[in-house]
Amino acid sequence: MGLSKSSMGLNAVDDGLSIKKRREQDRVIALMGNPNVGKSTVFNALTNMHQHTGNWPGKTVATAQGYCRFNDRGYVMVDLPGCYSLQAHSAEEEVARDFLCFGGADCAVVVCDATCLERNLNLVLQVLEITDRAVLCVNLLDEAEHKGIELDLCELSNLLAVPVVGASAREGRGLSELMEAVEAVCGGEAPKRKFPLTRYTKPAEDLLERLMPAARRMAGDKVSARWLGVKLLDTVDISLKKSLTQQLGEDPYEDAQVREVLDGEDISGLKDEMSAAVVNLAERIYVAVKRSSAGGYSSRDRKIDRILTSPLTGFPIMLILLLVVFWLTVAGANYPSRLLSEGLFALGDWLRGACVGLGVPGWLTGLLFDGVYKTLSWVVAVMLPPMAIFFPIFTLLEDLGYLPRVAFNLDRCFRSCGACGKQALTSCMALGCNAAGVVGCRIIDSPRERLIAMITNSFIPCNGRLPMLISLIGIFFVGSAVGFASSALSALMLLCVIGLGFLMTFLVSKLLSVTLLKGTPSSFTLEMPPYRRPQTGRVIVRSIFDRTLFVLGRAAAVAAPAGLLIWCLSNIRIEGVTLLAHCAGFLDPFARVFGLDGVILIAFLLGFPANE
Repeated sequence: MGLSKSSMGLNAVDDGLSIKKRREQDRVIALMGNPNVGKSTVFNALTNMHQHTGNWPGKTVATAQGYCRFNDRGYVMVDLPGCYSLQAHSAEEEVARDFLCFGGADCAVVVCDATCLERNLNLVLQVLEITDRAVLCVNLLDEAEHKGIELDLCELSNLLAVPVVGASAREGRGLSELMEAVEAVCGGEAPKRKFPLTRYTKPAEDLLERLMPAARRMAGDKVSARWLGVKLLDTVDISLKKSLTQQLGEDPYEDAQVREVLDGEDISGLKDEMSAAVVNLAERIYVAVKRSSAGGYSSRDRKIDRILTSPLTGFPIMLILLLVVFWLTVAGANYPSRLLSEGLFALGDWLRGACVGLGVPGWLTGLLFDGVYKTLSWVVAVMLPPMAIFFPIFTLLEDLGYLPRVAFNLDRCFRSCGACGKQALTSCMALGCNAAGVVGCRIIDSPRERLIAMITNSFIPCNGRLPMLISLIGIFFVGSAVGFASSALSALMLLCVIGLGFLMTFLVSKLLSVTLLKGTPSSFTLEMPPYRRPQTGRVIVRSIFDRTLFVLGRAAAVAAPAGLLIWCLSNIRIEGVTLLAHCAGFLDPFARVFGLDGVILIAFLLGFPANE
């Protein structure tokens, strides 16, 4: 199972062309796999982290697209959402299934985790029912070797009748071999499987044999006839029925020949039997290729999990760790923020002086420097240091494998409030951005629980509110403290505010679940990935460029015109009174109704661009 770190003939480029524009000359590769198998790491390594991200048509599910060249051939890599099955219990699984069936991919690369191959094989077997133009990438072989797991990849390839490549994408090993296998499959050089891989029970196979003439007629060259026959024996999936009807031009479930075979047949128990056949085959294959007694979840991980997920120790550790993160953010951001503001304002004064020396009109220098430049300087000085600290730390915790344990701990709280445990994930996302938390609610299948999560998401203070909260805490609570005491007390107060936000989330979720949005809370499966050494350098670079600078750029794009508008309102006068004063006077009667005045209300209105 050894790997050689070969020099890859891969050249990543990123010229912004879509799949349709490349389709004629390049190959389209679907990249699939369970969550936490390193699929995105493989994708990033192959495409050199050059990606285009967009939503699948009709769904709020993001798919990433990248491009690479291998042996003078271009490949469009489509990173599909991680999923455990193609049974389409979620929008992510629908996207993966529909792209594999109808997306026109020349090859499917299924990425598996070598440390838990048996579970991953369930998805592999489902993919191979749809297409035999596939390559299996057994990733994380370095972790498997560390845990003493040995796999016979040649035997695995023989049993599955598809190319199997071992890889360790984090170290760049095996990726060249993977692309060679992809090239062979796309070029028709890989051997074709002449038999169905999964054999079901005799009643299911007999019915399937009777359905095959109709399935072949309807499938044509659009989808696998056997896979279509298997789906006809399954319970009707509305999303799949819609996709098949659109692609085949007819509803296969209402076909006369299909109804003739199925009418009067009791197929209610076939679904469980057929699912069991896939699971049993995955188990037999794994037993055949495993060459050691080691494997599975390591004893070290179990010992750590007993501490981190225990109700007695898990919550205190979670709160202490969050306190440390906030303290690092607060204390670490003060000095760079001061340096940035001093440097930017000094540069602004120098530029202003230069413009005055060149005879630039005073109104133009005021517009550019007092309006646009100072606003941008404040935004950069206030937002950049906290985000440059906060985002990389949370990404490192995610890469380490700790954040799923946080979600596991919070799951108990949300279930006791009648909400879905997945709301723990969306609430954690809200710490970075409430908008991202609301968008993330799509992972909750129940409309009732999804609505609860979306309504209560705003109680969690997001990154945009952290600077304001830190300022208010410094003014009203820790103004007299100095040095370490000031930053520690600020972090503690900030933790209390965020704790209050979670408490309000629990209370309102419980209130909604017993009044307007009654219902039974659903369960969900949360995978606990193994603890891994974070890729510190890559995480920091990606967090700064993909998150910090991206958010900062969007903020600057709003701040510049907002600063321009505010300067104009503050300096343009009508009858000796500024436009801003006129607006405040106009709004004053309305503000009095709420116990405010026009100045405060206009401040709220001008705060909308900053929030957005």
